Amino acid sequence: MSTLDSGTNQLESKVGGLTVGGKVHSLSAWFVLALRLMMGYAFAYSGFTKLTGEFAAGGYLSNVAATNGNPLAEMFAWMGSTPWFVEFANIAVPWGELLIGLGLLVGAFVRLAAFFGALMMLMFYFGNWDMAHGFINGDFAYMLVFLAVAAFGAGRILGLDKYIEQYEIGGQVLVERYPVLEYILG
Repeated sequence: MSTLDSGTNQLESKVGGLTVGGKVHSLSAWFVLALRLMMGYAFAYSGFTKLTGEFAAGGYLSNVAATNGNPLAEMFAWMGSTPWFVEFANIAVPWGELLIGLGLLVGAFVRLAAFFGALMMLMFYFGNWDMAHGFINGDFAYMLVFLAVAAFGAGRILGLDKYIEQYEIGGQVLVERYPVLEYILG
């Protein structure tokens, strides 16, 4: 049975002059793990199917934003009409999805993977712009899931980041020796 341990399950954050906080249930770790694995599978599968099938970003980039009132329509049109960018997207999208997904599935470099996953979802959000149901859609929600996975250090929950962070180099723990890795691991 899980219980609420008020000593270790506290959340608090200060941004500017505003402080928010609260207590979380110990089962929260399982839900954070579930979010990480769900997004990992979704992205790994999507990337794999793009790599093994026919994928071409040019048509999407050229046409998606032109008809839906997208505030970034000109940027998407430029991306779709610029050959080097289309070639870049043809490689970056499927491989990015696959690597982001694998990183999340094994729990390695989770914050880095989640950052790039959130960035991709932000681009998909604008690419699939539709205000018929307001500002929130599935792409926006997935972006927030990626950010939550990063914020909660989901790679430390049954993931390799827990072990990578504790790896010692010359008798010093990796993240103590290289503190910037806290922004990539976790």
